[in-house]
Amino acid sequence: MRLLVTGGAGYVGSVVAAQLVEAGHEVTVLDDLSTGHEDAVPEGARFVRASITEAHDALDGMDAVLHFAAKSLVGESVREPGRYWAANLGGTLALLDAMRDQGVNRIVFSSTAATYGEPERSPIQESDPTRPSNPYGASKLAVDTALSAFARVRGLGAVSLRYFNVAGAYGRYRERHTIETHLIPNVLKVATGERASVSVFGTDYPTPDGTCVRDYVHVADLSQAHLLALDAVTPGEHKIYNLGSGAGFSVREVISVCREVTGHEIPAVVEDRRPGDPAVLVASSARIQRELGWKAERPGLRDIVSDAWEALSRNG
Repeated sequence: MRLLVTGGAGYVGSVVAAQLVEAGHEVTVLDDLSTGHEDAVPEGARFVRASITEAHDALDGMDAVLHFAAKSLVGESVREPGRYWAANLGGTLALLDAMRDQGVNRIVFSSTAATYGEPERSPIQESDPTRPSNPYGASKLAVDTALSAFARVRGLGAVSLRYFNVAGAYGRYRERHTIETHLIPNVLKVATGERASVSVFGTDYPTPDGTCVRDYVHVADLSQAHLLALDAVTPGEHKIYNLGSGAGFSVREVISVCREVTGHEIPAVVEDRRPGDPAVLVASSARIQRELGWKAERPGLRDIVSDAWEALSRNG
């Protein structure tokens, strides 16, 4: 297939683009490089430097879109909500209109489990209420809502994938965020000497060791879910799937495994809880396992950390 990958110079988008090329697809990456890296575009893929509001010409002759381009920092979304609504919802609506003009009616959307907000139960299921607690999650939920409407009215075929924490590396493709908010890369930065310590926000949660528990999915497994979702796109339907490892890991567990893998002490500093941090966030993957046959092949935390550390050590 001829495929357009928006945000394909970013972390997850680049891994998906690489796996699509490996699978024999003709891939075009569209990215404005505001947070992505041109050297992350895989060999064999065509690169177009542009925003998703400028995707019209790049869509010519495409069979489907895999959409990763978005602003994704929760704290920034609280401070600058207008930017998030404009980029995430406004940009996607412009993309959908361009797809209609070019006759492209299939899309896989990288959504987020932040659409659920603070869950009533764990693991979270797709049928659970969506009550996002920040503009980032709200803007992603708005896109999901739009996809449902476009499927109903225009016959668009869409699949949304919702997940919390993606981590690990795939070959040379790894996390390289200018502003890093994810736990694993920040812990590994202590091991490399880029940070003096890692913060642990709260140790009195109702969890086995008192620290927050989060779901982690290996980026290679996550990418495979996108390829399966591409095959599952059905005209006139919008399907939503959660992606998770089936189990969560606490902050202390993550730090402990990072210490073991890197051989570094990695000092941890206990700080106050952050407002709005739920004790446990784990997503159920039962639906996508049942309907598409996906499951995490690398569910262990050690595999995730080891791959991330190897890529960081090799590439700097």
